[in-house]
Parts: sequence; structure tokens; C-alpha cells
Amino acid sequence: MSTRTPTARRSPSRAATITAEAGRPDRRQAILLAAEKLFAQHGYHAVTIRQIAEEASVPLALVGYYFGPKQDLFHAIFEHWSHSIDERLARLNKVDNDPDDAHTLPRIIEAFTAPVLALRASAEGEYYALLVARELYHATEEADRVLRGYFDPLATAYIDALHVALPHATRSQVAWGYQFALGALLHHLNDTRIERLSRGENKRADPAMAPMLVNFIVGGLRAALPKPKTPRTQKTPTRRHKT
Repeated sequence: MSTRTPTARRSPSRAATITAEAGRPDRRQAILLAAEKLFAQHGYHAVTIRQIAEEASVPLALVGYYFGPKQDLFHAIFEHWSHSIDERLARLNKVDNDPDDAHTLPRIIEAFTAPVLALRASAEGEYYALLVARELYHATEEADRVLRGYFDPLATAYIDALHVALPHATRSQVAWGYQFALGALLHHLNDTRIERLSRGENKRADPAMAPMLVNFIVGGLRAALPKPKTPRTQKTPTRRHKT
């Protein structure tokens, strides 16, 4: 009686494994979130595709299957969050830009800062807000593509609005003011020293400080770009004629 040698089980092919993994809708989102977190923590150039795959708990090849090369994955993160830019533009469009109204400038700055601060305070948007702050600080070639595509149009819209609200200033002066305002916002998002410097009384990126940040930026813009003083007209004394 002949005995049959049991046939060894074939392991699934690499292509079949990738196809099976790709069929899970949560995998793409996991890769995106992992990349967002690692890029925010370490920067674009310090992170590898392998590290992203490990963080997302997916096969290495699946990252390329969904997103292609690393720079395209980086770009996909900002495309995923492009609605946050749309929200800031929508808020700006709701501002009645009257330069004679003292509330106009604070409303523009609130529209500029509030959505970002809310994003930073949320569990789902924390790493994206940190990533934006990091990449705007440390401009790389990859970040420049994102800045030109997503954030330059946003900046242009806000500079134009600020120029309407501050008509006595030149647009080039207002552009500097925008950059200084952006610097204050980004530092608030990314700072890690405030808890130490305040001896534990303050917490980093505290959303409760939003009104103070708005007042700080508005005060800085008004101080740096003051309205020209209207010269006083001197009354000519009336001469009395002797009779």
C-alpha cells in the first residue's frame, strides 16, 4: 500500500496579500494618519516609507500601492485636509470688510486663527496642525509645492482683506504684517516651552488663549501700521482794528 506524501501548503503570493490588504478600507486611512503623525514629529526627510508602514501596521508595498512615492503621500495629507483651508476662506468671506469699523480687523484675524486652533485642540487634527507649523517653519522642496498649491492662495486672500481693512498702509507693508501674524500663530501651535516658562501654570497650545492671540496680533498690526495723524488746523487769530 503506497502512502501519499502530504503536499506542503503554498503561502499566498505577495500580490495576493497586497490585494487582500488593499480591500480593507481602513488601510488607506491608517497609512495617511501614520504618515501625518511621523512627518509632524520628525519632519519629511527623517521619515522612511518602511517606518510609515510599521506605524500603520500594513505591508510595506501597500503604502506605494495607495499613494506611490513618498512625496505623493506627503501631498495627499494636505489634500485630505484641504477642507480646513476652505473653512478659513469661508469665514473670511463672511466678514463685512469695513475699514471704518473697529471690529473688522479682529474679525479677520479670528477667521484666520480660529479654525487652526480648533484643529490643533482636536484629537483627529492635532498632528496635521503640527505638521503645517513644522513645514511652514522649515520650508523644503516638498513643502514648497504644498505652500504654493494650498497656502499661497489662502495667504493672498488674507493679505488682500487686511489691505482693505488697513487702507492707509501699502500692500507690501500688509504682507509683512501677515507674515508676523502667521509667525505668532505657528509659534503658538508648535511651542513646547510655555509650560516650563510659566512654571506649570500654562498648557501648550491652549485653545482658551485664542482671544489673547487675536488681541496680540491685532494690537501688533495697529501699532506697526498706524493711521496717519490728521494735522490740526490752527485758527488764525482775528486782529482787532483800532478805531
